[in-house]
Amino acid sequence: MKSVLLQQMYKDVLEGVPLTKESHHYSSLLSLDVEQSPETDESGNGMHLPSTNGGTRSHQEAEMSGAGIPAADDVSNSFANMNRSFCPREVMLLQLTLIKMMVAKAESQEVEFNMRQKYCEILVLLLKEAKIDSQLICLVGSSDQLLSHMASKSLASLVYFQLKEENMLNVTWYTFSLKTLSGFPVDAQVAQCLWTLTAALKEVLKDRALPKAGILMKLLAPLDAVLEEFYDSILVHHFDSHRYTSPYSEAANNLISFVDLLEALLISRIELELPLRCHRVLFLKVSCVLNLISSSVHYLIKKLFIMLLKKCVLYKSREDAKSGSLSLQNSSLYEDMLALSNAVLQVVNLTWFDQISLSEKISYFGGSESPSGGDTPSGSDQTVLRALSLVVLKALEFKCQSSATEDEIKGDFRISMSQLLMFWKSHLKSSPQSCPVVHQCEWLSLIFIEQDDDLWEAAKALLLIYLKFDRLRYDAADNSGQKEEETCDALTHASGYNPHCIFLFFLEKIAFDSTVLLDFLISSETCFLEYLVRYLKLLREDWHQFVEVCNHFDTKHASFQSVASVSPPHREKQSCVTDESSQNACEQEPQTRLSLASSQNCLVLTTEQGDNEVAESNLSNLLIGTDSTSLLGSLQSLVNYDSSEESELEPDGKECLVNTKKVPLNNESKKRIREAGYSYTDDAQNMLKSEVLPLEQEGRNTSSCLTCMASLENVIPLRVMLCKSTKCLEELQKAISRLQRRNLFPYNPSALLKLLNHIEKISKNGNP
Repeated sequence: MKSVLLQQMYKDVLEGVPLTKESHHYSSLLSLDVEQSPETDESGNGMHLPSTNGGTRSHQEAEMSGAGIPAADDVSNSFANMNRSFCPREVMLLQLTLIKMMVAKAESQEVEFNMRQKYCEILVLLLKEAKIDSQLICLVGSSDQLLSHMASKSLASLVYFQLKEENMLNVTWYTFSLKTLSGFPVDAQVAQCLWTLTAALKEVLKDRALPKAGILMKLLAPLDAVLEEFYDSILVHHFDSHRYTSPYSEAANNLISFVDLLEALLISRIELELPLRCHRVLFLKVSCVLNLISSSVHYLIKKLFIMLLKKCVLYKSREDAKSGSLSLQNSSLYEDMLALSNAVLQVVNLTWFDQISLSEKISYFGGSESPSGGDTPSGSDQTVLRALSLVVLKALEFKCQSSATEDEIKGDFRISMSQLLMFWKSHLKSSPQSCPVVHQCEWLSLIFIEQDDDLWEAAKALLLIYLKFDRLRYDAADNSGQKEEETCDALTHASGYNPHCIFLFFLEKIAFDSTVLLDFLISSETCFLEYLVRYLKLLREDWHQFVEVCNHFDTKHASFQSVASVSPPHREKQSCVTDESSQNACEQEPQTRLSLASSQNCLVLTTEQGDNEVAESNLSNLLIGTDSTSLLGSLQSLVNYDSSEESELEPDGKECLVNTKKVPLNNESKKRIREAGYSYTDDAQNMLKSEVLPLEQEGRNTSSCLTCMASLENVIPLRVMLCKSTKCLEELQKAISRLQRRNLFPYNPSALLKLLNHIEKISKNGNP
């Protein structure tokens, strides 16, 4: 009979039908049938659960269940057929489900006030009279994992309910948690206790209407000291024990549950102005976690802790999240990040990387082995490799930002970057078709190219380190000689953090496709906007270094060949400048003068002594016109950018100002943006075709052209990398301007456009 009434109650709550009977009736239905002996304590010892055998019901109950089925035309037949097969265990699971549903309904603003008030009355009766919290704590310790899990979730919901409705902490649950955590490792219910606390914490964080700061303090402050003691207890074990080698052991289960709690605590920290010790302990005592990662504990546990560390180094306070960068004004956060950075760099500078073994398995759908005949190269776990790398890079960034002089960080930085580069080389296996990496700055794009948000966090970290070193050197010696500057520049390449190399290698990986950059700019999931603004400011002041790096790419292209670069397909001979002659010319040493005089069958580019810039611009257009199309075609764009039919109907009026805040866009909005932004490329292609067309009509003597090019290849400064990179930025600037005029850009890009326009002027004038 009870199961039938519970099913009807479940149906009413699910469909939002008002509960018409007295609240005591429903509270008695929800009271759990958990027998307790007199010796039963809060940990559940001494409890007796009902039998899970479905055939143990009395004959009388079976008869009553048949007579008491309510008429419900809209209830499915399968649901109705379950009435006669409910065992005590299933009844208890239905009760637990109902408790959690009623808490959710009672706190939902979408439910009518009268119904919410009814639910609250029932829940209060359960807590005050039925002592449902004690029953749930007993059930948490059940050997039945499903019952234990559902009891934990229901108990967490009730703890959250009391915090919100009565502004008080559940004393029974608090006593149970205090006893369990302080009794570790003797107490065997640690995982269940951690589950309940984590679930209650997440319930509070999910409630948008709740003043979270006060509620979090009531929930966590009484447990603050015991949580810090528990942190020390659970992470000082010798993890080489066989108990931690299996993810299904009790010890491993405790660690996994503790990781979930630490992550919830990290998320909740942003809600408090002054964090508790349980919020800071992971930062201040991170060495315990670092030791665990280098131990022989199961790989799953290592991965969870590594991903947790990644979230720590990316953590920002509420003010920093609004500004987009980490501020040093928050004293507690500054101390915590500095402690974490020092601990990470200390172990990295020793042999910590050597003790970390990344999984060689690649997870596939339905299994862990590569399908037979698959051509996927085996390698290390790239997700963990990126996370570990980002932890080290962000630690280096914060250490550099907090250093007052170059000598404080220079030695540690070189050692750490050297260790990191060796770690990358040992775990990144390239395919047989790829060329070996010969330049240290290329490793960043190779490691992070598959994860956009991590890529730009890592690139921004190295850029900020470069800027910090540059500022420290400038402050230390304003009159430093050119030789010292060249030495410092060489060190940036040797340590793999030269910002110009990093940016150019990335552009090379995406085949100089400006649409990819636009995707990053309109996305709210990466910090690319912040990175690009900082880099363009550097580029504005450091243009000569950028040109030198571009020239180095051209002259040393054979040794700089990228592993993941896309080779353009062979094209038909459309002009006197063939692919082969262009490639040969690209590898020559750059010159400072351009003078080309050829026969009338070839393109004539003549310049006077002061017209070098015009010649280079013409040559740039020729190179881009003949080569860029194939490069862009060789890389599939993120979205198919079709021409906009309204591209020529756009008014040339005043620019529209939009919100400065970046907002996420749906797919339709992004499609409109891209269509509008790149409709101008059709006109550009037509212009380029018109420039190349005279070559096809007038210049038919290919051998004569080759002779011309061969005789002058030593004096033509074909700056291919410079032309392609500046052309990419120019296309990006045009796309953003077009979108801004049509009020389609998600934020105000005025500052970014100003920088891009300035870079365009510098590239055309050849002068910063």
